[in-house]
Amino acid sequence: MDLYCSFIRISNHVKMSTFVLLTLCFYVALSDRSPEYALTKVTEAEDYGNVEAIVENEQDPEDQEIFYPTREWQVVKPGQAVPAGLHMRLNLQTGKNEAKLLEEQEGKDRPKQTRKSSTISDKYTKKELKEALTKFKEGAEQLSPAEEKDYLQDIKQRFRPIEDLQKAFNDLNINVETDFEIMTKIVNRFNSSSSTTEKVSALYDLEYYVHQVDNAQNLLKLGALQLLINSLNSTDTLLIENSAFVIGSALSSNPKVQIEAFEAGALQKLLVILAADQEVSVKKKTLYALSSMLRQFPYAQQRFMKLGGLQILKNFFKEKNAESLYIRVITLLYDMIMEKMLLYKENNTEQYEQKYQQYNQINLLESITEQGWCPIISDLLRLPENDSREKVLKAVLTLIPLCRAEFLKDGNLLTLLNSLRKEYEGLAAEELRSGEQDGYFSELLSLTISITDKLK
Repeated sequence: MDLYCSFIRISNHVKMSTFVLLTLCFYVALSDRSPEYALTKVTEAEDYGNVEAIVENEQDPEDQEIFYPTREWQVVKPGQAVPAGLHMRLNLQTGKNEAKLLEEQEGKDRPKQTRKSSTISDKYTKKELKEALTKFKEGAEQLSPAEEKDYLQDIKQRFRPIEDLQKAFNDLNINVETDFEIMTKIVNRFNSSSSTTEKVSALYDLEYYVHQVDNAQNLLKLGALQLLINSLNSTDTLLIENSAFVIGSALSSNPKVQIEAFEAGALQKLLVILAADQEVSVKKKTLYALSSMLRQFPYAQQRFMKLGGLQILKNFFKEKNAESLYIRVITLLYDMIMEKMLLYKENNTEQYEQKYQQYNQINLLESITEQGWCPIISDLLRLPENDSREKVLKAVLTLIPLCRAEFLKDGNLLTLLNSLRKEYEGLAAEELRSGEQDGYFSELLSLTISITDKLK
């Protein structure tokens, strides 16, 4: 009986011990999930002062050394895991982070997580701040003389000294040339060379620069414009062709250079070349220079008419293999006509009166009619390229008031217009089906219909 009672007592003790052990394990498991007992890693404060901050919770403390807080300020070592909700500050006198329990948590076993705005508990003078920063520097890792020497050697290998960089920049500046300096060298190369090939090469390089307005005007400073105009008298066709090309690029939309070239006699020389028996390639570049001279320059246009320029251009249509010049001539004439018409519409410009008087002395439309240009222009509608047709259609539409009788005499013109109308109706329909409104062929169709209607 006594043995039985002893067994019962031992069994009860075992049950009680098992219950206590299970309760303790459950409590520990809950503690691991509670954010109160989470650990955080100390980070360096960014503000200067005894900054009091609340440490934010991090869920992965890993195997860091744990900081155990008290009611007194303690130094927090870098990398220590700090429980959440502590009172943190940066001690500027020592340059180290410190932490302690919050006052409301004193007497408690574990601090609770809380969020509180960072505050500066004390005020420091500039001198104290400088001393604190000095202590930061003093706390940096010190290198041995050998390590410091290796470190400096590594820096020298990876980076160039400032003296070398300055020398490199100076050398670079010496090699940088302005466009004016480059053009000066090109012009000198042109003058000093006796070879046509070298001269043509220099002209080719010069043409690249004179497209810019300022560079074209630099030709005047260099005396190169007169040099180019004189080269138009050469017997070498390559030299004439490339000189005209450079002149045309320099004159384009550059009134100052246009005036200088006109006064230097460039217009007369260009017309002489166009009237002579020259290769088509030479005339093409010369016509380019002439067009650049005449556009937006009514005084030059007036002189062009007096020198018989219109008749010279008309003779192109009698020459063989000159088809590439036809549209260029028509485009030039059309642009000159539109300049005058647009001036009359825009009569509010400052120089309107002066330009009006100059353009009013140019009777281009009348001269076109008198010299028989009307059938020549309308006949160009037979060209196969749509771009060429577009320019001819615009010219024909503009000339209808003066050329109407001449156009009606041409029995094939209306037939040709009807054929173009059918062609462009089909092409315009395809544009519409593809979702393109007011397309290219719709515009050509509109021009064709307008001409047909005005000739009825």
